[in-house]
Amino acid sequence: MPLLNETLSETVRPLAKISAVRHHFGTDGVRGIANTELSPQLALSLGAAAALTLKQHAQKSRPRIVVGRDPRVSGDLLGAALMAGICSQGVDVVDIGVVPTPGVAHAARKLGAAAGVVISASHNPVRDNGIKFFGPDGKKLADRVEAEIEGAMADWESQPRPSGGAVGRITRTSEPVAAYAEFLVASLAPFRLDGLKIVIDCANGAASPVAAGVLERLGATVIALSSEPDGVNINEGCGSLHPESMAARVAAEEAFAGMAFDGDADRVILADEAGRIFDGDRILCTLGLFLAAQDRLTNRVVVGTVMSNLGLEQALAKHEIRLVRAPVGDRYVTEQMAAHQAAVGGEKSGHILLPHLSSTGDGILTGLHILRICQESGRSLAAWADEMTELPQKLVNIPVRQKEGWDAIPEVADALRAAERRLEGRGRIFVRPSGTEKLIRVMAEGPDAAEVDALTATVADALRAHRGV
Repeated sequence: MPLLNETLSETVRPLAKISAVRHHFGTDGVRGIANTELSPQLALSLGAAAALTLKQHAQKSRPRIVVGRDPRVSGDLLGAALMAGICSQGVDVVDIGVVPTPGVAHAARKLGAAAGVVISASHNPVRDNGIKFFGPDGKKLADRVEAEIEGAMADWESQPRPSGGAVGRITRTSEPVAAYAEFLVASLAPFRLDGLKIVIDCANGAASPVAAGVLERLGATVIALSSEPDGVNINEGCGSLHPESMAARVAAEEAFAGMAFDGDADRVILADEAGRIFDGDRILCTLGLFLAAQDRLTNRVVVGTVMSNLGLEQALAKHEIRLVRAPVGDRYVTEQMAAHQAAVGGEKSGHILLPHLSSTGDGILTGLHILRICQESGRSLAAWADEMTELPQKLVNIPVRQKEGWDAIPEVADALRAAERRLEGRGRIFVRPSGTEKLIRVMAEGPDAAEVDALTATVADALRAHRGV
C-alpha cells in the first residue's frame, strides 16, 4: 500500500546481503536466554571464532579486543567464557566492565583494537543476554565478517592453538569508561546545561555509572531514577520501555526535561516539562528541522524506519524534507543513511544515529544534543514537540512458536488485506517478525484511534490463533 506523501517518502528494502546462512547471528548480534540458548559453551566458541577471524583482518601481530557489558547477572558468566575463547587464540582482551554500548565502540576506536564486544540484551528482560560486535572503526561488523565468524565456530577446536607466552591475556581497566564520559562532556562544548533540572531513568542498566556524572559536569541538577543495578532489576518496569514514571517525575519536579535510557544506553526516550513523552520520531523531527534551518541537513533527508509514525513524515514534508524508511534495525538505518548521505537517522524506539558525532547509536549523547538544540534555539522541548502531530498508532507484540511463514497463512493474509483496504489513503498497517525475540509485531496507524485499535486486534488475533504460544 502506498504511503502518504508518497513524493516525499521512500520505503526501501535492506541493502545488506547475508553471505552465508547464519544460525546464531541475528539483526543485532547473538541473543538468547542466558545459560540455555546463549550458553557458556556458545560464548566460548563465539569468542574463539571471533578471535580467529578478526586476527586475520587485524593490522597488528598481537591484536586485542575490548569487552564491555551491561550489569545483568549473566554478564559475568558469559563474559568469562567469551574472554577465555578470545585468549585461547592468542588475542588479548581489554575488559572495561559495565559501560554503555557506545562506550565500547568509542574504546575500540581510541585503543586501536581489532574489535569491541558488548555483552548485553539491551532493552530485553534480565533472563536474556546477547553478544554483539563492533569493528575497529566503532561501527557494527559487516554481515560478511559475522558470517566468517559463524563459519569459524564449526571447527575452531581443530585449529592449532598458541601456548606459553603466546596465549592471550586479560587487562581489566575502567580508564576507557572515564574517557568515554569525557568525550560526552566535550561533545557539547561550548554549550553547558547550567541551571537546568534534568530527570534521568537509567533502567538499572549501563547508564547508571555514567549518565548522572556527565550531566552534573555540564552544570545540570540531576534527579536519578532506577540507577542502582543489582544484576536482576535491569529494565524492570523502568527505562525507555517504561518512561511514564520518569515523565511524571519531570512534571512533578517542574524539571526542564527527562531522559529514559534502555539497559545498554544506546537509546533514549525524553519527556518535556509537561511530562509529555518525546520519543524517537520527535527526536528525528527536532534534529531534522533544526539542521535543515542551519542548512546542515545533507540532501534534506532524514532516515527513519517502517515503524516511524506518519506524523513524522508529514511534519518533515512541510519543510520539504524527505523521510526515507528503512527496515527496522540500526544496520539498515545505517545503510540507508550512507546511500542517501543523510546526517540524521534512527528509530521510534529512541535509537538515533548521528554519524558526525558518533559511530553508533548513543542514548546519552542524543539526549545531550537535544538539550543543546533547546539552548541554541531558545526553544523549550515542548515547543519542539509541537512541531509534530502524531497519528494514532497501535503496536501489538504476539509471542509465537515460529516467526517464519506467517505471511503464508490464509487467515492472516485475509485479515491483513482487509485492514489495508480500510486504511488505504489514510493510514497503514504493517506486520514484521522481531529480529531479536520470538515475536511478530503488528503495527497500524491512521486518523481514528478506535479504528486503528480494531484493525490491529483483528490481524493480531489471526496470528495468535495460528502461530501464538
